[in-house]
Amino acid sequence: MRERQIITRGFTFDALEAGPSDGEPVLLLHGFPETSLEWSALMTVLAANGYHCLAPDQRGYSPGARPTEVDAYKYEELVADGFAFGSELGEKFHLVAHDWGANIAWLMLQTEYSSRIASYTALAVPHYRVWAQAVYEDPDMKQYLSMLNTWMTPGTGEDFWTAQAMRQMFKQAKKPDDLIEATISHMLEPGCMTAALNWYRASDGHKSVINDFEAWTVDVPTLLIFGSTDIGQKTVTNTKPLVTSLKLVQPTGGHFIVDEQPKVVADETLAHLRNNSLR
Repeated sequence: MRERQIITRGFTFDALEAGPSDGEPVLLLHGFPETSLEWSALMTVLAANGYHCLAPDQRGYSPGARPTEVDAYKYEELVADGFAFGSELGEKFHLVAHDWGANIAWLMLQTEYSSRIASYTALAVPHYRVWAQAVYEDPDMKQYLSMLNTWMTPGTGEDFWTAQAMRQMFKQAKKPDDLIEATISHMLEPGCMTAALNWYRASDGHKSVINDFEAWTVDVPTLLIFGSTDIGQKTVTNTKPLVTSLKLVQPTGGHFIVDEQPKVVADETLAHLRNNSLR
């Protein structure tokens, strides 16, 4: 694992990189409230199998890419960042993403440039538009909607995410202790939590994907790893008609399945990459 910086779109993004430079390229987009460290275990496995992995600290998470205005975190900016990161790897690349990273990845698959993505591995988020609609319609999502309204409120959202709150959440998800403390330290950097919460605020609590996009079909081969105890199980069923080539894996676990089931995530992701080789 090595650190590097990506200078693109007027910003400097910190990133982790692993694997041989001539290996098949894999872009990994982290979720909230996490960083590129989320991918430490998976990148180690993929790199050992010859893949060239790149995991950026995304917009707002990198100190050199932390604009203060909410509009700087609109979908179009985050999607453009995603393709710019991919360009660091080559014209075509595999995409692996969790949580908010997965939301943006689904939106990347909605664009005219989706053919650049050789395969997609979505972790904990089925089709984003389906999932967003469920937030407002599915009683199973009621607790999440309540938290979402808290996070959307300036000041109140920041106050919610204390070190103790993050530590408790990550420990429950079985994240390694060293990564817990490193992630918390990063998220509590000046301006980082506000920037991360601005992803929610710029999307109007995910309503923008409902209002601005018709449900789109995804033709890129997609692996969905969705914990059997995560909220929003109906969104899995409603995703199936919108993805022409979908493999579904549902291990025991919740939303932070990357940490809860690292071996399943690594084995299934590796198999998916091999089944959709660029070579």
